[in-house]
Amino acid sequence: MRCHCVLPTHALRFIAITGGPGAGKTALLEVIRRHFCQHVVVVPEAAGIVYGGGFPRRRDERARRAAQRVMYHVQSELERLVTDEAKAAVALCDRGTLDGLAYWPGAPADFFADLATTRSRELARYAAVIHLRVPPPHEFNHDNPLRIESPEEARAIDERIVSAWDGHPRRHFVDSANDFLTKMTSAVELVRAEVPPCCVADGD
Repeated sequence: MRCHCVLPTHALRFIAITGGPGAGKTALLEVIRRHFCQHVVVVPEAAGIVYGGGFPRRRDERARRAAQRVMYHVQSELERLVTDEAKAAVALCDRGTLDGLAYWPGAPADFFADLATTRSRELARYAAVIHLRVPPPHEFNHDNPLRIESPEEARAIDERIVSAWDGHPRRHFVDSANDFLTKMTSAVELVRAEVPPCCVADGD
């Protein structure tokens, strides 16, 4: 949709949309694409790019470490591209760099040392974090072919993601509701609060 922005550029802010497998991140970002203007962009999930492109997905520690290193750098470059283009007001990231901690087969200190970064540096990348909680097992969606986790594994990953983002000053949780629409409405309202008013579609 077209917006009513009078300025050609905005001060860019990154928002991390996170949560365990099956939490509804993809659905939320599809809604955002339809209801916000061109100054609100979606940064695709690095894991989908990496694994969808054929990177080995194995459970041994060396493969898991390699995958998380690749995803960190893909995520960083996607965010840099949005910054360099200087067109967006808000960039909604399908996961942030700290999500890798939830999948890292070792201590957090090893993660930061291996990637030559710090927790405080990664937290500072994002103006806010919106965490969608995973649904109960009987509502778990298996439609995504790249999702290999069971409902129990998804919930365990979700809790590790909670820990990964500890310390962020503007973190919001969206719990699973009795119906998915209620959950999406709550999440969209959190996104709306982060977006300049001129970038929200009329009538929304």
